[in-house]
Amino acid sequence: MAKAKKEENNSKPRVRISFLKAFMILIGADLVLLFAPGIGLLNSAFYIGDMISWPSLVIGLVLLAFGIKGVFWQE
Repeated sequence: MAKAKKEENNSKPRVRISFLKAFMILIGADLVLLFAPGIGLLNSAFYIGDMISWPSLVIGLVLLAFGIKGVFWQE
């Protein structure tokens, strides 16, 4: 009896996730959720001045942008 030929791997290429980029996304999202002026979780419970809340919001958004930019790559 003849053996069946194995099909070549025609599936989608593997996608890898960068741990550092995913960590940057998590840290950026936490900064935005905690320190957003007026609506952040820490700002609603305690008064945290604008000297801390605005720069942390900007830093959080930058971390999100850089993390999302390169979190996935193909092998």
